[in-house]
Amino acid sequence: MAFNQKFLEELRQRIPIYTVIGRKIKLVRSGRFWKACCPFHGEKTPSFYVYEDHFHCYGCGIHGDVISFVMQSEGRTFNEAITELAALAGLEVPEQTPQDRQRIEKQHTLYDVMLAAQEYYCSALDMSAAKAGKHYLLERGIQKETFESFKLGWSGDGRGGLIHFLQKKGYSLDLIGEAGLLRKKTETEWSGELFFNRVIYPIHDCKGRPIAFGGRIIGDGQPKYLNSPETPLFSKRRILYGLNRLSSLFKRNKIDPLYNTVVVVEGYMDVIALYQAGFYGAVAPLGTALTKEQMKLLWRVTSEPVLCFDGDKAGYKAMLHAAEESLPILTPEHSLNFLPLPEGEDPDSFVKNNGSEAFLSLLSKKQSLCDALYGIISAHVDRNSPEQRAFLKTQLLSIAQKINDETLSKEYRRIFMDRFYQQFHSKNNQFRNNQYVNKNLLISIQKIDKIQVDYERICILFAILLKYPDLLFSVESAFFKLDLPNQFVNLRAAMLEIFLESESFEKRIKRLKEEGFADLIKEINNQSSIFIPQQESTKCDAHLVERHWWHFYGLLNIHELEFQVEQARKKWVQCPDEHHQNIFIARLKALNIAKTGSNTEQEDEIL
Repeated sequence: MAFNQKFLEELRQRIPIYTVIGRKIKLVRSGRFWKACCPFHGEKTPSFYVYEDHFHCYGCGIHGDVISFVMQSEGRTFNEAITELAALAGLEVPEQTPQDRQRIEKQHTLYDVMLAAQEYYCSALDMSAAKAGKHYLLERGIQKETFESFKLGWSGDGRGGLIHFLQKKGYSLDLIGEAGLLRKKTETEWSGELFFNRVIYPIHDCKGRPIAFGGRIIGDGQPKYLNSPETPLFSKRRILYGLNRLSSLFKRNKIDPLYNTVVVVEGYMDVIALYQAGFYGAVAPLGTALTKEQMKLLWRVTSEPVLCFDGDKAGYKAMLHAAEESLPILTPEHSLNFLPLPEGEDPDSFVKNNGSEAFLSLLSKKQSLCDALYGIISAHVDRNSPEQRAFLKTQLLSIAQKINDETLSKEYRRIFMDRFYQQFHSKNNQFRNNQYVNKNLLISIQKIDKIQVDYERICILFAILLKYPDLLFSVESAFFKLDLPNQFVNLRAAMLEIFLESESFEKRIKRLKEEGFADLIKEINNQSSIFIPQQESTKCDAHLVERHWWHFYGLLNIHELEFQVEQARKKWVQCPDEHHQNIFIARLKALNIAKTGSNTEQEDEIL
């Protein structure tokens, strides 16, 4: 149902967002807002903040209003969330129009037709005329108990048996046709039954109601597989074969939870074969590549479904297409995993030839979306070809850019670039290759040096922000992406909370010390005193300070600084004023210095 904006706005105003979120997690009042440990990712220090009309997590980046919180925390659809919130607010959900009611009544009638058709097809499988169909199923290893579980059936010869059965129950020819059970002769005439001489696989919605059928031809004829056409009940982009079984998936008693994995396969027989092998979470798209709508259905059941397509070129192409489709709608809570099969195998053949334990072992080695994408794209790159390396880097950055979630996009970019540089730009100098060097000792020394150097750089970043606290709001998103020791994580959270409030510099520092950070602040100042600009805060060039901060940030996270430079460039292009120009220049100079170690002026090249 569509809701007008006036109703939605009133709903948001009637229900304070903190009351809804407070039912799920413990909120602590902090000035003008509330804070808590994020319910969407594991953390020990609060980074989840609830404001007057929205929430935001500075750890994982999730953001939204009261409606989206209900949807994401409870797995509700938009309509379900609206209904729940309206009841809390004491508001009546707007009534449906007569057209809405007429459409729903018609759908209920079509459901009755499809249920009767399923009854006909199932009973036909026990007839002597269905001998070839039943033999095909038994030969493929389908057990008789599975016939009933999946409501498998037989279409008959298509010469009017189904039509006669349904008309006897009172359904008109037009209604039978609208249910997708007949072939069209013209726009207003029907030419006969859609399915004949086929094994029938009923397709159910999430409530277990038959909404379409798939048929596999027995004997000569094309196409081998045929699905119902689009109808008011059935859209192949928005449904999955086996979807109705997922609601009870985690209630099943299995020793190994991997048996409850939601696995996306290619066809009906793959779903059925995995079900018989004990994997009850198998589903399949219906003759199409996996769509965004289908992914969202899966994510309502599990955060990371596993895609397991056939071990051939077509299967890998289907997995790559699904990966690309998922990128714009990925979130920190919702992703995909991949399970490549040996060449020439499909899930059906694999479990029959190797058994459940072998498939279980494969599942334990599933790949993340990030790993799978990098592996597929970089598989045939010649490391000696600068053109191929450059093209690969462009592809990887383009993939990360397609992810709409800013936090996740940055993470993909960082991981891709880390792997790219590790694979194609790692250097082994003479000293490291010297066979007489004690390599274990060398590794230990390098590790200690890196820890100490990184610690000093972290102290410098904090020292700059403590001396120039207004800078925090310019660098906030990058600052929260740093992986820090626990004591610094706690100080960072406290700084955000205290710096948000309008207090003098002295009061901010005093409050931090009162909250137990006095010793850490002293340590930070000791470690960084020679690196901090010594001008008074009121006289210091803000852009010089920011460039100084970004320089040390780049030494800790060069890929994030590259991303920040690109973001600053885009904002300058969109708003070409002096302020945005100075921000861009400060970050770009910091990047150049972090990369080259040089501090020469390059304004002419920059501009």
